[in-house]
Amino acid sequence: MSGMDTSHEEEMDEVLEVRDAYGNLLQDGDSVQLVKELKVKGSAITLKKGETVKGIRLTDDADNIECRIGKATIVLKTEFLKKKN
Repeated sequence: MSGMDTSHEEEMDEVLEVRDAYGNLLQDGDSVQLVKELKVKGSAITLKKGETVKGIRLTDDADNIECRIGKATIVLKTEFLKKKN
């Protein structure tokens, strides 16, 4: 039974790399800037190009991040984000 769980352990050791539209590595707590105007589905909120979002959280998906805009928690696609230095 000792050899059966090694592939699962290797998967757990892999770190998910989340990158913005320009290939910059994103981490929890980073600030990002929108590179395109986005309409939020199911809401009247429109996020403007150039708007800064602070304190992002990574998800299990490398193509999405989670953030708070006002009182709402939303998920944004990383292809529309640029890491803020």
